[in-house]
Amino acid sequence: MPDFDVTLTFDNGPTPGVTEQVLSVLADHSIAATFFVIGEKVATPEGHALAARAHAAGHWIGNHTWTHSVPLGLSEAPDVAEQEIGRTQRAIGTLAHDEKLFRPFGGGGRLGPHLLTQGVVDYLRAGRFTCVLWNAVPRDWEAPDDWLETALAQCRAQPWTLLVLHDLPTGAMRHLPRFLDGVRAAGARFRQDFPPDCVPIRRGAIVAPIEGYVRAAA
Repeated sequence: MPDFDVTLTFDNGPTPGVTEQVLSVLADHSIAATFFVIGEKVATPEGHALAARAHAAGHWIGNHTWTHSVPLGLSEAPDVAEQEIGRTQRAIGTLAHDEKLFRPFGGGGRLGPHLLTQGVVDYLRAGRFTCVLWNAVPRDWEAPDDWLETALAQCRAQPWTLLVLHDLPTGAMRHLPRFLDGVRAAGARFRQDFPPDCVPIRRGAIVAPIEGYVRAAA
């Protein structure tokens, strides 16, 4: 039996010149992951081609908002759900996972009531989306050469880690092969599904406590 489980996710791409490298490494290690893409990136020909390549390789494609500019719980725009979530889902199109995976923007990987509004929750429920959060963020964008030990410690600290990495041009993904080797050597099993406590909404149904992620009404 493995000592612990790890689910890999990659946010904020696709990024030409980086996402290809990540896909190659994952293929070399026989690992299936989820890519939570930015709508305005996947809407470009280059970005859509990369998402299609990931999809064809067996990775899941999820929605990570159109602009990744402000946590949805902090937005005052009345149509923020449609502009950030709906528009991105249309850009993903047939590459989307059948559960319509959505991950909110956390603003530095933070969890809290800034993630969603009740209106966004209602939109996710009506559209039968699955909301995927996380329980480990090693901040690879901030420490591109020093995130490995942080990530490994986070993975070893819990039975099942949903890890957030970023296929961005920071240089952090140069170290992905060494991280994957280190996690496996530590006794991990990689899997593609998500820990239940990181999925408060599944196919439009609230299945885990969500109050802590929703901004209170004024």
